[in-house]
Amino acid sequence: MSKLSLFSEIWALMRVRKKWWLAPIMIFLVLFGVLIVLSQSSVLAPFIYTLF
Repeated sequence: MSKLSLFSEIWALMRVRKKWWLAPIMIFLVLFGVLIVLSQSSVLAPFIYTLF
């Protein structure tokens, strides 16, 4: 099962069952994951870790 099919399944769930409140949560989780991945090898890592 590819990652794109997972996102398409979640999108279909939100569209069919009218679960639009899930969209901001999903966007936040994706952005948070990208921030963590990019900050692991960055000079900004100590500053980002102090926020949490």
